[in-house]
Amino acid sequence: MLLKAKVLERIAHGEVDLVFRSWARPTIKEGTRLRTSIGAIVVGKVTSIGLAEISGEDVRRAGFNNVTALMDDLRTGKDREIFRVELAGVESDERLSRQNEELAIDEAAALATSLARWDKTAPIESYHANILRIISQHPGVAAIELAKLLGVEKLKFKRDVRKLKELGLTISLDIGYQLSLRGQSLLKELK
Repeated sequence: MLLKAKVLERIAHGEVDLVFRSWARPTIKEGTRLRTSIGAIVVGKVTSIGLAEISGEDVRRAGFNNVTALMDDLRTGKDREIFRVELAGVESDERLSRQNEELAIDEAAALATSLARWDKTAPIESYHANILRIISQHPGVAAIELAKLLGVEKLKFKRDVRKLKELGLTISLDIGYQLSLRGQSLLKELK
């Protein structure tokens, strides 16, 4: 479930704690943690709801002035129903805090070992280190262009960047990526 930047900002300020979605079937369930730029949003109860059941309080909690504005924000289509999604809170996302830290020497060694292990099945030698280098040299460049530079398919490239992001080494931008402080530190160690 994607949340727009404006909605995330209002969630962070405690102004929104409920969202509505129009789905053929729910794509999330209670307890899901959505990783976002403001932290990990914990999903509460997810229930199907009829338009007539949406209360004025629900509309306000979702950050809208009226039901019409809320409905204008939803996708419409055949076989879709409205779901009421409670947001149980925002927790810190470990990945985000790790992105802002420099690496300790033992961490750098452990990460280098992980990359070497992943590289055993990679399409090119030093593949994951090369991803870091390419991102460092071309921050904010679209994934398809970076994938071409490495000679791999875009979807594979994006999957592999996600693995590096899980380690706090890369940061996703609106277009492309950049290295976190940890990623920059590791790249220096790998040279």
